[in-house]
Amino acid sequence: MQPSTQPLVVILTHEHTDFDALASLLAAARLYPHSVPVLPRQMNRNLEAFLADYAELLPFVRQDDLPKRRIEEFIAVDTQTIQPLRGMSAQATGLIIDHHPLMRELPAGWSFWGEEAGATTTLLVERLAEHGGTLSPIEATLLLLGIYEDTGALSYATTTPRDMRAAAWLLERGANLLVVNRFLHHPLTDEQQQLYEQLADSAQPYQFQGHAVIIASASVRTPVEEISTLAHKLYDLYEPDGLFILVEMGNYLQMVARSTSDAIDVGKIAAAFGGGGHSRAAAALVRESSLPSVFESLVYALQSHIRPSITVSQIMSYGTPQTLAPTDTIATAAERGR
Repeated sequence: MQPSTQPLVVILTHEHTDFDALASLLAAARLYPHSVPVLPRQMNRNLEAFLADYAELLPFVRQDDLPKRRIEEFIAVDTQTIQPLRGMSAQATGLIIDHHPLMRELPAGWSFWGEEAGATTTLLVERLAEHGGTLSPIEATLLLLGIYEDTGALSYATTTPRDMRAAAWLLERGANLLVVNRFLHHPLTDEQQQLYEQLADSAQPYQFQGHAVIIASASVRTPVEEISTLAHKLYDLYEPDGLFILVEMGNYLQMVARSTSDAIDVGKIAAAFGGGGHSRAAAALVRESSLPSVFESLVYALQSHIRPSITVSQIMSYGTPQTLAPTDTIATAAERGR
């Protein structure tokens, strides 16, 4: 039998993959059954552990195992950029699916689908529910992991009612919360724990335009993986409006940024250092700059990029002070305010 010459349609996501990205690969594969969900080469440690247990029950394909056919079409989930695969045409057309606003002008032949939600998985789960999609319990569990990781188990300020409804739909289809908790709360490695302690000890609080910002920095001799995991822990510890982590690792420096305020667009701030992301989560890789130099540049960037909080003086009315007695009614107060 001759091998097929039909082009492949692949589903891709970003490197250093998190559970929202992996779950989105799966959900897109269920929505587009003739597409191949391709695993990135670099995934977070808890994802590798999950796949070690359940890969045989899931449709993912590693890059080295892809059929040798040309790729003229792709779907990209939880990312707005892709790393071309072997055999991918330079003119390949694609669909971007992401829960972050579109950050750039897309090449010809690319289209974008995205709406506000706490996770890209949520958008895809909604489509699965609309189309009456069926899932195995482990598939439902992975999709729930995607939503839970990106929404802090439905506790982050960016969580929407859509995320909660999608999570409930997955629980109805057998998602296992015991498995979710096991892989969401993966223990830190010794290197991560040591770096976390350095960052917590070095954390410096700032106020920019009325917003609380934490900047934590450290230097390590060898690279430490998954600094984003430490960002989540530091955010839970300090609960600032914005968090910036700077880790010097030999000849480069890694910046990880998080925000819970519309006034602090960390995507734009990271872009000033050659990185990117979206308004609530971003990162940058800085080369040929020392930690003190990047730290100083970051402070200056925050002063100019963070929008001011609304102050009382901006919303108060001026004139003769009005006083009310404890016995006055709301109607009386409203009449006085006219």
